[in-house]
Amino acid sequence: MAEQSCLVTNDWICGEYLRSRSQELIDATVQHIGITVVSVLIGLAVALPLALLARRGPRFAGPVLGLTTVLYTVPSLAMFSLLLPLFGLSAALVVTGLVLYSLTILVRNILAGLEAVPQEAREAARGMGYGPARLLWEVELPLALPAVMAGLRIATVSTVALTTVGSLVGKGGLGNLIEDALPSFFKAQVLTAAVLCVLLAVTADLLLLGLQRLLTPWTRISGAVVPPSGPVKAEASASGPVKAKASASVPAKTEVG
Repeated sequence: MAEQSCLVTNDWICGEYLRSRSQELIDATVQHIGITVVSVLIGLAVALPLALLARRGPRFAGPVLGLTTVLYTVPSLAMFSLLLPLFGLSAALVVTGLVLYSLTILVRNILAGLEAVPQEAREAARGMGYGPARLLWEVELPLALPAVMAGLRIATVSTVALTTVGSLVGKGGLGNLIEDALPSFFKAQVLTAAVLCVLLAVTADLLLLGLQRLLTPWTRISGAVVPPSGPVKAEASASGPVKAKASASVPAKTEVG
């Protein structure tokens, strides 16, 4: 008697499912990656000016940090429902929601990194004629990179998980496969999509970790100092290594639809 197909027996692990649905899996994975990348990049672009605004003083820091924290506490289903009249059932709806969720992590980590820059480095740069913009881009942001990258890693992993909730509007990448499989309890599809989500999150974290190590080689040297660009290097070295304060107080938001 011929052995029954794993699709017929509804096994959790099924090679036949991988072979017969490979294109569907690829399309869902590509959509998942695309939504995640766009959301994180937009979130980073929005978080930087907000962090710079918050750094100007308590009267700005309170409203900025308070607003981003409140946005983070809104459940994903409620967030998408509130955005629905503005964006309709589109990928923009999912991306906007994910951007808003990423802000609390990114803003706090960018702010923590900027505040960790030694005052001696700023004074040395000003003494060399650096203006505010050049000071920010060539001295402060490079020194803040460890904290910024730490926040970027947390936000990216959180966004990979939250993208699945976009399946509510048909734009959830691998979340679409999970939602489609749940009514009939299609085990192979549920497990495969879930494993791919985990692999995406782990891969993204490792890639960003590698990028962080590439951009901040001084953090791998014991007792090394953080070198700002240009002639300020010698002056900044007197301040010792910079300790980036990554905001560990905000846990990653990881709802799975």
